[in-house]
Amino acid sequence: MVKAEEPKTVYWMENKLYLNITNKCSNCCFFCLKKFKRGVGGFDLKLSEEPSVAQIIEELAKALNIRNWDEVIFCGFGEPTERLDVLLEIARWIKQHSGKPLRIRLNTNGHGYVLNQGRDVAAELKAAGVEKVNVSLNAGDKETYNEICKPTFANAYEAVIDFICKAKSLLEVEATVVRMPEVNVSKAQEVADRLGVKFRIREYIPCFY
Repeated sequence: MVKAEEPKTVYWMENKLYLNITNKCSNCCFFCLKKFKRGVGGFDLKLSEEPSVAQIIEELAKALNIRNWDEVIFCGFGEPTERLDVLLEIARWIKQHSGKPLRIRLNTNGHGYVLNQGRDVAAELKAAGVEKVNVSLNAGDKETYNEICKPTFANAYEAVIDFICKAKSLLEVEATVVRMPEVNVSKAQEVADRLGVKFRIREYIPCFY
């Protein structure tokens, strides 16, 4: 049940603080929660407009004082690198104002280099203070990826692989897949192993019940 209040740019689950900085995404995954729900954990994440840096920082400053968080994660109802400059500015603010060492993680679909052409996305993330990226590999081959993720541009799966290759020398990288009948998990793990990054299976959250 989502609380009857304004959509949030900052929300939390257990001891992790999450940042919902955009609802834009270059994929239209058929399993995406935002197609069926307004939010998670009781928080409304369906943004009525793209939040400003000032708005995000205002919410974040309040949330940082609630408890001692384990980490801050850029993860919401959109792809954070759709707003790379906002992401970087917020990450730098966290490093300057968190009051204690706080790990910053990015959950991404791996399209950052396509969405921000001409920029060294991984290097900029590292410079801003991001330490880890979870990349939604989601499949062990291009055909399955296109079927379940429905990307908005061609060669999206190759873009994910390219992102992982560029990021792994600078950041801690973990490739993930959602466990579902359409996905050959073993084949996806073989891709992650070949790329030399960690691999994790995310359990599918049913949207109809």
